[in-house]
Amino acid sequence: MPYLLNLVYLVLLVVVSPVLISRAIWQGKYRRGLATRLLGRLPRRTGTQPCCWLHAVSVGEVNLLEPLLAELEQQHPDWQFVISSTTRTGFELAVKKYAPRQVFYSPLDFSWAVRAVLKRVRPDLILLVELELWPNLIQLAARQGIPLGVVNGRLSESSARGYGRLRPVVAGMLKRLSLIAVQNETYANRFLKLGACPQQVQVTGSMKFDGAISDRNNEQTRQLAELAGIQPADAVLLAGSTQVEEEQLALEAFLQLKDRHPQLRLILVPRHPERFAEVSAMLDRSGLQWQRRSELSQLEGEADCRVLLVDAVGELQAWWGTAQIALVGGSFGSRGGQNMIEPAAYGAAVSFGPNTRNFRDVVQLLLDAEAARVIHDQQEFTSWVEQCLVDPQQAAAMGQRACQLVAEQQGATARTVELIEQILN
Repeated sequence: MPYLLNLVYLVLLVVVSPVLISRAIWQGKYRRGLATRLLGRLPRRTGTQPCCWLHAVSVGEVNLLEPLLAELEQQHPDWQFVISSTTRTGFELAVKKYAPRQVFYSPLDFSWAVRAVLKRVRPDLILLVELELWPNLIQLAARQGIPLGVVNGRLSESSARGYGRLRPVVAGMLKRLSLIAVQNETYANRFLKLGACPQQVQVTGSMKFDGAISDRNNEQTRQLAELAGIQPADAVLLAGSTQVEEEQLALEAFLQLKDRHPQLRLILVPRHPERFAEVSAMLDRSGLQWQRRSELSQLEGEADCRVLLVDAVGELQAWWGTAQIALVGGSFGSRGGQNMIEPAAYGAAVSFGPNTRNFRDVVQLLLDAEAARVIHDQQEFTSWVEQCLVDPQQAAAMGQRACQLVAEQQGATARTVELIEQILN
C-alpha cells in the first residue's frame, strides 16, 4: 500500500510540477522547507518527555490552535508540543505565535518523509486540525501505536462525495483514527457514511468560537488603533481576508460615501501576502491617498489618511477589533468564505457575500439571530454601509447580537480536550 501511494504521489507531482515551478519562481511559493516536505529532514526533538504533534494547514488553522494548545499545556505541563503547517504563511505565523516551540513544514505523504519525521519528532499523540487525511501518515502512526485524532473536524459535501468514490479505502483509513471530533451533526453523519465507527465520532462544536476575542480594548487591537490614528468618532469599514472581488466592493463603496460621511475610514487586509502589490496598484489607480501598515511609524497616531492597506500577516484578528462595519472575504469568488466569527465576536456589523460554503453552519446561526447581512452586489453593499453610518445604533444592535451568539457557542475546546484525555488514558 505505501509503495503504491508513493507511486501515485510521484506521478501527481510530475504532472503538477510546471505549475509548482512557476509559482516558486514568480510568487516565491514552495521554496522553503523542501528538505522537510520531500525527505522529512528536520532537527531531532531533544528531551525524553511525552510529545504531541499538532498539524494546522494554514493561517486559519494555526490561529485555531491557540486555545487548544493553551488548554493542553495546562493539562500536561510536562509535555512538549510541536507544530507543523503546510503553507508558508501558516508556517511563518506559527513561528511568530508559538515560539520557542518547534515549528516545521509538514511532510508530503511519501512514506519515507513521514517515517523520517516520526523518527525525529517521536510523537506520543498526533492531532490534525479540521481535515487532513493522509493515508501514509495514518497508517505509519497506527503501526507505531501512536494515537491520531482529528479535532474541530469538518467535511464538506463536495469532499464527502470525493471520498465516497474511494469508500473502502477511506473507511479503513478512518478506522485507524482514535478520535474524530467534529463541529456539528452534519459533519458527524458524513464521516459515519464514509465508514467511521460511531464510538470514534464525537460532536464538540467549533473551536473557532473559543479562539474569538470580544474585548476591543485588548492590547494588540489598542496598539494598532493608536498606530493607525483611529479616533473614537471614526467609523471603520474593514474588509478582511479579501480576494479581488471584496477589495473592489469595499473600495467603490468608500469612494461613493467618503464625502457624505467624513467619519468613514477604510482598512483592507488581503488574504494572501503575494497580492499586496496588486492591491496597492488598485489603490493607486483609485486616486485616493492611502498608506501601508508596514510604513506606519511606531509613534501613536501617525496615519494621516483615511485608507490603510494592512500588508502584514497574522494581525487580522486584532484589526477586526477596530471595525464598526465588517466585510468578510472569500465570499464572492470560489473560495467558500473566510472566518466571520472574529468580527462577530467584537460586535461589528458583519457582512459577507453569498458563497460561504466553508462556514455554512456559522452563517446560518448568524442569519437566524439577525446578526449578519448577506451582500449580493455593489449597490446593495454601498447602501448597507451607508445605512450603518446613518443609523449607528441599529448597526451596533446587530453587532451585539453577533457578539452574544459567539459567547453562547463557546466551549468546544474544553469538550475536545476531555475527549483527548480519554484517548491518553
